[in-house]
Amino acid sequence: MSDSPRRLLLINGPNLNLLGTREPEVYGTETLADVERLATEAAAALGFELRCVQSNHEGVLIDAIHEARTDCAGIAINPGGLTHTSVALRDALSGVALPIAEVHLSNVHRREEFRHHSYVSGVADVIVIGAGIHGYPFAIAQLARLAQACR
Repeated sequence: MSDSPRRLLLINGPNLNLLGTREPEVYGTETLADVERLATEAAAALGFELRCVQSNHEGVLIDAIHEARTDCAGIAINPGGLTHTSVALRDALSGVALPIAEVHLSNVHRREEFRHHSYVSGVADVIVIGAGIHGYPFAIAQLARLAQACR
C-alpha cells in the first residue's frame, strides 16, 4: 500500500496550551510549542508529517480524530483531563481504526486517585506516562513503527 498516508496526528487536550506556566512542578517548564517541535522533528526523522491540534473543547478534538481517518496513519493523544471523563473521545478513537498512542507528561499513577483511570488506554496501542515532553517523540516513533507494519 504505497499510497498509505505519511502523516500522523498529534492531539493535545484541555489546558495543555498552558504548558510551561501551569503547575511547572508537575508538568515542567517546557511549552506546548516545545512539545510540538520535538514531536514534529521525531516524525520528520521517520519520514512522516505531523499535524498538531490542541483544543480545550471536546468536540473539536473529536472532529480532528474523525478527519484523521482519511489522511493519517496514526494518532498520538494527550487527552488531558478528558482522559478520565470522556467516553465520547474514547469512542471516536476506537471508531477510526488507526494506531493510537496515549501520552501523559506526569506519572498519573502517582497522583490523585481519579487520574488512575483512563478511558483512552483501553483503545491505545501504546501508552507513555511520566516521561515529560520526551514521551512524545517516543510515542511518535512507536506510531510510525505501527503504521509501517500496517502498510
